[in-house]
Amino acid sequence: MWEFSISVGSDEKEIAKFVYQTLKSKTAEFESVVTCFEQDGRIFVLIACPKSEQVRVKTFVERCVLKVICGFLKERFLDEKLILPTEESISKTAFKKALISFDKETDFYLVSKNLDLNKNLYIDSFYNFKLKSLKNKWEELVLLANENSDYLVSRDAFFDLLKFLIDNLEIGREEVDVFEDETGYSIYSKEPISDLECEKLSKEKLVSSIIEICPKRINFFCKSDDTTANFLSKIFDQRVSVCYNKSVETIENFSAIK
Repeated sequence: MWEFSISVGSDEKEIAKFVYQTLKSKTAEFESVVTCFEQDGRIFVLIACPKSEQVRVKTFVERCVLKVICGFLKERFLDEKLILPTEESISKTAFKKALISFDKETDFYLVSKNLDLNKNLYIDSFYNFKLKSLKNKWEELVLLANENSDYLVSRDAFFDLLKFLIDNLEIGREEVDVFEDETGYSIYSKEPISDLECEKLSKEKLVSSIIEICPKRINFFCKSDDTTANFLSKIFDQRVSVCYNKSVETIENFSAIK
C-alpha cells in the first residue's frame, strides 16, 4: 500500500474539508481509502491505495495541493495585501479572481518542483518555508497593482486592466451557457465538469466561476436587462452574447456547472 497524509492547523477547517472531499471523490475508483481526524491542534487527511494505483492517485493529490496553495492561500494573500480603489463587490471579486488565475501555470510549476509526495505534507510549513519564490512572485504582482491603485480609480482604466488580465488567461472551455432566474444563476457546458458544485450562483460567484473557467464563448440568457451580463460583457468583450426573454429551462445534453 502507498500511504500519504496532508495536515493543516485546526483553524483551517475549510481547507481540510476541501482536501478530504476532493481526494475521497476523485480517487474512489482507484481502490483508495481516505480518512480524516483531528489531533493536537491539527487536522490530518490520510489517503492509502494499492501500489499499483500509486502513480494515478499521486496525480490527484498533487492537483489538490496545487488548488489549496494557488487558490485558497493565494486568495488569502491577496486579501491581506491588495489595496483596491473600488468597494463594489462584483468588481473586487472579479479583479481578485483574475489575479488568482493570472500566470497560474508558473504558480503551479513553482509549487510542483518543491513538492515531495514521498513525505507526509504539512501544508503550512511547506507554504512558509519551501515556497518563498512563489510568495515573492505574488508580492511583485501585488506591489504593481497597489502602486497603480490611483490610476485604477478611473472606471475605464480599471476595466482596461481587468480585461487585459482576462485576455491573458488560458482558455478553459470552448463554450458555456449562463441562465438567470429568480433564484440566481446557473452555468451549463457540453464539456465534462470537474470542480464546481451544483448550486445556484450569486452574481459574485458567477463572475468568479466564469473567470476561473475562462471560456472562449459565453451565451448569457436572462429575462431582462441584467447588470451581471453587462459586467461580463465589459471584461470578456466579444466573447459574450446576451439574449433576453429566453427560457431558463435545462438544455438537453448539457452538463450543469451550477
